[in-house]
Amino acid sequence: MHMMIAYPQMLRVTLVTLLLTSSVLSDARADAVTEWNEKAGAIVVKAGLGPLPAERALAMVQASVYEAVNAITQRYPVSDVKLEPTPGASVEAAVAAANHAMLAKLVPSQQAIIDHAYQTALTAIAEGTDKSNGIAVAEKAVAAVLARRANDGTAAGESYRPHTSAGTYVPTVIPEAPQWRYRTPWLMANPAQFRPGPPPELGSEVWARDYNEVKALGGKRSQQRTAEQTEIARFWEEVMPPIYHAIVRSVANTPGRDITRNARLFAAVTQASDDGLIAVFDAKYHYGFWRPLTAIRNGDIDGNDATERDESWVPFIETPMHPEYPCAHCITSGVVGTILRAEIGNEPTPVLTTRSNAAGGVSRSWTTIDEFMQEVRNARIYDGVHYRNSGQIGTDMGRRIAHLAIEKYRLAHK
Repeated sequence: MHMMIAYPQMLRVTLVTLLLTSSVLSDARADAVTEWNEKAGAIVVKAGLGPLPAERALAMVQASVYEAVNAITQRYPVSDVKLEPTPGASVEAAVAAANHAMLAKLVPSQQAIIDHAYQTALTAIAEGTDKSNGIAVAEKAVAAVLARRANDGTAAGESYRPHTSAGTYVPTVIPEAPQWRYRTPWLMANPAQFRPGPPPELGSEVWARDYNEVKALGGKRSQQRTAEQTEIARFWEEVMPPIYHAIVRSVANTPGRDITRNARLFAAVTQASDDGLIAVFDAKYHYGFWRPLTAIRNGDIDGNDATERDESWVPFIETPMHPEYPCAHCITSGVVGTILRAEIGNEPTPVLTTRSNAAGGVSRSWTTIDEFMQEVRNARIYDGVHYRNSGQIGTDMGRRIAHLAIEKYRLAHK
């Protein structure tokens, strides 16, 4: 069963405060990797990056952290950049310096906050060669990661062409990130490696099932969506990466883990999540499938007698500005859940907890990974923006991409 914890309005804290103090979800066992993961997430959110650039930024941060830490501890053979081993250097200094250097490069608007967090971390580390060597290896890691990702396609111009005929009005909002599908992945051979087959035929039973489910449960004026389902819908309206990273920290902060293992875990999760968004946007723009808002208002033209039109139907939340198929939230939850399952192995699963800024700071918890993944799929139906088949396909894509990270980072081998 999930648990729900509401935070009173008077106890809410700002993102800036979260950077400098312990979060409400922090664990006393947190190490430098998990502490800085939380700080980096808050900085990226405060910078106003959209969810896709934020995912890329945090993947670059965590790649740098892992490379720097592993160069010091030399625990794992896996490396994307060959750094000189630096035994004895300060791991804590390296983690702080990697976050500082990469965040300063990617979100310069937050330089003052980044510098303050960095200087605060450094004051707790004794001066000496170990500290300076930790900083030096981190800066080399950041430079190497930046060089590898410099031409990953992110800078490509947006060139979406609206569908219309000459002189005919269409809504004048350009869809989100059509160019994202052309980026260079971290793990996949190419963006289309896991492109799924097409969405259901409009005359099919699956289409009628999915259409009527989201119509009943996902409408703004739905009388069938329960209060609990509405809470779930609001919770997963949050789209920024930290909602998933807190779930990862639920595992990373369990007793008996060491800092290199946590650095590896976050590198695997963020790279696979970033690839997941590349893959899902490849599929979205390849198929261009309609959202429930469009479909339900045009239910009389889909050729299916089981889909009755509702001319005034609107979804519970605002529809994202990109095609429907598959579900992006579901691919990310599929990545996170699958990697955590491999990381945990036969160990007990800790309670997984995270918080949603979109829901006003409310927290939710799950006792199993499957429960968390299922809730994400259901939430997007309750939101009125996705169909069940799209969620299942998205989750499956996430699992397949996650296995690339599991294999690369040898997560099953501890």
